[in-house]
Amino acid sequence: MQKKPLTLYLAAPRGFCAGVDRAIKIVEMALEKWGAPVYVRHEIVHNRFVVDGLRDKGAVFVEELSECPDDRPVIFSAHGVPKSVPNAAQARNMVYVDATGPLVSKVHIEAQRHADAGLQMIMIGHEGHPETVGTMGQLPDGEVLLVETPEDVKTVTVRDPQKLAYVTQTTLSIDDTADIVAALNARFPAIVGPHKEDICYATTNRQEAVKAMAPKCDAMLVVGAPNSSNSKRLVEVGSRAGCSYAQLVQRADDIDWRALDGINSIGITAGASAPEVLINEVIDAFKSRYDVTEEMVETAVENVEFKVPRILRVPA
Repeated sequence: MQKKPLTLYLAAPRGFCAGVDRAIKIVEMALEKWGAPVYVRHEIVHNRFVVDGLRDKGAVFVEELSECPDDRPVIFSAHGVPKSVPNAAQARNMVYVDATGPLVSKVHIEAQRHADAGLQMIMIGHEGHPETVGTMGQLPDGEVLLVETPEDVKTVTVRDPQKLAYVTQTTLSIDDTADIVAALNARFPAIVGPHKEDICYATTNRQEAVKAMAPKCDAMLVVGAPNSSNSKRLVEVGSRAGCSYAQLVQRADDIDWRALDGINSIGITAGASAPEVLINEVIDAFKSRYDVTEEMVETAVENVEFKVPRILRVPA
């Protein structure tokens, strides 16, 4: 039977970013240096396939430091942790490695700098997301107030409207934060914003590629985990940019083929914590059913690389 033709648009950049690549490398290097088991507080990145692969190599994933023994190394995830976590590890004389992404660390440093200047912080983020929990935990209770929507800005109670600053969760959509930032500036004209945009470069780049790709496609799939904030934002960006069917899939088995019946083109991208092997798996699934013509939609070239912590580096 002759396969139906299908144009497959591939977004670029897509998938792993430098911060995720660094975090995974940190766990692998720790296993090499200290052997198994190495404990990891929270999923190192939000992708089950990646986490399961590291678990097979000897990583043990836990939610709290209290679940780790004193005599084994522990790694803090790329999303960052409250200050209380490394403090507790030091109190127990544990060996620990902080895999917090450099761009998340930048937000932590910014929050501390504003606090030192006597400013109360407002964080734009999602309640309960590990990055938000980590950033808010850099300062004492009450010093960082969370807002998720422009409506939240109307009701947030601050200590002094003249002494405020804001930071954002790095994985949020640029479009999402724009409305909240506008609401903050309208209600608190003296509020201090970040020196540079806190949205992660990888988040921005992946969203721009989706915006360019979405109008060309009958449907769009984002390869990523349901607990991955940046992956979920890509689905939203695709829908807003003109693609009537945009869905999140963890891997090829999750594709709803009935919903795609009758399409002539499909766009594929992936969140920053989705490995290329899963993206290829999805592409191969389409090639098995359609006569595929691939087209790249490239809006940026990434060549960023982040160094791993000194504790893991091999002496020259």
